Amino acid sequence: MHVHRTPGGPETGPAARSGGLAEVERLLAGRDVAVLSGAGLSTESGIPDYRGATGSLRRQTPMTYQEFVASEQGRRRYWARSHVGWQAIARAEPNAGHRAVEGLRRSGYVSAVITQNVDGLHRAAGTLGAVELHGGLDRVVCLDCGRSSSRADLDRRLHALNGTLVVPDAALNPDGDVQLPGALVEAFRIAPCEACGGVLKPDVVFFGESVPKPRVQHCYDLVDAARALLVLGSSLTVMSGLRFVRRAARGGKPVAIVNQGATRGDEYATTTLALPLGATLTTLLEQLTAP
Repeated sequence: MHVHRTPGGPETGPAARSGGLAEVERLLAGRDVAVLSGAGLSTESGIPDYRGATGSLRRQTPMTYQEFVASEQGRRRYWARSHVGWQAIARAEPNAGHRAVEGLRRSGYVSAVITQNVDGLHRAAGTLGAVELHGGLDRVVCLDCGRSSSRADLDRRLHALNGTLVVPDAALNPDGDVQLPGALVEAFRIAPCEACGGVLKPDVVFFGESVPKPRVQHCYDLVDAARALLVLGSSLTVMSGLRFVRRAARGGKPVAIVNQGATRGDEYATTTLALPLGATLTTLLEQLTAP
């Protein structure tokens, strides 16, 4: 196992920058590598992660599916906070890491991209076939009639009902919401489904909700078809992503993890690397595609 870490802390120094990076480059050079990305890939776009240095779980527990469906009060709290947070998500742009992943895919080194993120930044970078394991915040679904609609349309409706909510210095969370004063939440008006008047939910998998089985199987198929798995910016704390690392390891495939800090999947990895994703992935793309 080629694990490049310094004792008692994350990987740093020459070993991380030379040996570890070279291992990841060799992995990609063999082509047919599936990528599994997490929130750490989007931090350079201004979207915090859950468990890293900017992690929102250090501040609060995200909305659960059970809480959302149980009461209108829970839904009002979610939509009020998400209505404000959506402005930042909608403005976010792909960073160097997203662009490098697309460059690696376009050059034939990456065969598939699976993302745990709901920000749509892989798609914005051109990776239209990225599998969004947990859905996307730019889509809305009705829990009653199943109708799908765009978040932009809902945003316009919520703005018409509530006007502009200005919350200075509101801290954005990875799932697109922010903390709001209770008075603003209580006064917020939520919009029903335009087709049936039912309950609208963002088309994302909440905590406590399961990823649709066909989507999981599709991801298993992508991992099975790949020669190796590269994990980018995920702590792999929840089984939703860890299961694909375990799947690859059981199949005897190399697993490389690039993440700032230890992950739950490190024991399955042939290589771990703790370096900034944007610069690291850009360097890998440049080295692999150099004339």
